[in-house]
Amino acid sequence: MTTLNWTHVNFSDAAGAAWIRQESGIAPIIADAMLSEESRPRALHTAEGVMVILRGVNLNPGSEVEDMISVRLWVEKDRVVTASRRPLKSLNLIRQLSDEGKGPGSPAAFAIDLIDRLSDFIGEVTDQIESRLEQAEDEVNDASGVLKNSPFSVVRRQSARLRRYLAPQREALDSLANNPDPVFSPSQASELREQTNRITLVLEDLDLVRERALVAQEEFLGILAHEQNNRMLLLSIVAAIFLPLSFLTGLFGMNVAGLPGTQDAWAFGIIVVLMTLIAVLILLVFRARKWL
Repeated sequence: MTTLNWTHVNFSDAAGAAWIRQESGIAPIIADAMLSEESRPRALHTAEGVMVILRGVNLNPGSEVEDMISVRLWVEKDRVVTASRRPLKSLNLIRQLSDEGKGPGSPAAFAIDLIDRLSDFIGEVTDQIESRLEQAEDEVNDASGVLKNSPFSVVRRQSARLRRYLAPQREALDSLANNPDPVFSPSQASELREQTNRITLVLEDLDLVRERALVAQEEFLGILAHEQNNRMLLLSIVAAIFLPLSFLTGLFGMNVAGLPGTQDAWAFGIIVVLMTLIAVLILLVFRARKWL
């Protein structure tokens, strides 16, 4: 079995950066791109090989999956150099298989295997986001639960951050598929087209997730507004009932001479009956107008 000539470096480490610039034999323009602090997925073709910058979901413990990890590849016919700042599960799996003698046998096969694994994990994360959205949609009538967890905002944020890098990643893969020389064979170019199609499907799923989250959030806000209106209506009814009653109690509670009924033993009962009749009359008026 052919041993893969693969070198991986941490480009945030001074020694790794120095190796890429001074010892790797990589052209300066490619080295600068591989060591750039900020990058977006893209492909750069040269006569010697191709540089590809990709993004993978962050599956490291305690990290947010949508905080995507940048991985840079320099692929020639006889070697591959990869660089990343943080651990990436896809690279770790390929390293494990290579140590067992089951890894890819060529730089081009390595690149396709890495792209395939990146797409697998991206697809899994997208499925998880869709599952959370479906659960939130089922619970949309429970305002207290939605307010506590705010799932729709989380889903929209995650899908937007994933889409930010997946759209240019699709363009990078499309560039590789349409310009396979001198690294990729025609059959490998076909595999790259399939990977491009996979990312396109993921992007369509993310767009649908964002739309569904927006519609569900609008529906939830409508339900919440309806509940608040019902509460305000109840408070308004209570206030309308007690307003005339408060007027009567305030009027007859004044400590001034000349108030009627101060010497009548039946005065209190008459006032209570009068206030009850007023409350009942107000309720009947509200019901007649279908306010209650």
